[in-house]
Amino acid sequence: MSLFGDGLETAVQKTFTRPAPKSAPAQMRYLVKKLKSTKAVAQMLRISQRTVERYVKDQIKKPRPDLAARLEREVKKRWQPQIRAKAKAKAASTGGIVIDTRARMGYTAPIGSTDQDRIRHLTVALPPIYAARLFDAQETGATDQQLQEIAAEALKEVYFQDSGRRAGSLEEVRFTDIEHLEFEL
Repeated sequence: MSLFGDGLETAVQKTFTRPAPKSAPAQMRYLVKKLKSTKAVAQMLRISQRTVERYVKDQIKKPRPDLAARLEREVKKRWQPQIRAKAKAKAASTGGIVIDTRARMGYTAPIGSTDQDRIRHLTVALPPIYAARLFDAQETGATDQQLQEIAAEALKEVYFQDSGRRAGSLEEVRFTDIEHLEFEL
């Protein structure tokens, strides 16, 4: 499970204008329509083509829990692509992104400063440049660690250095032991 990737995905899903299909047959029909064949859906979900056809015809209505989770994830991944793209573009150009986190944070600074790591609960509005970097990294398949590093750099700039108004000699921000993480567009 990817904490940062899932958090960004959840933030984008909150912008949907219509709910995604809920029932398994409706979800299966949606995927067949998107992928244009029952065979492609069957391969993606790792089930037989005949099982997909039976869901489409409402002969099966209740999937196993693991299949239900895969089905829902794949539908939400493809649901409302234009709305998804607009939300990402707006966050990356004008809106920015808000990060709400409770994690252990500290920093590397010159001798004499109190750089002890401690649990902090922060809700910080990040500028559009960091939203763009996060979404671009997610699109290119960045790992959770890479997304975490981008978020740490953003928190260093916005929270610790206050956009260059203080703590100019701050070298690195440590962002670890994440208890809670949520993004908002």
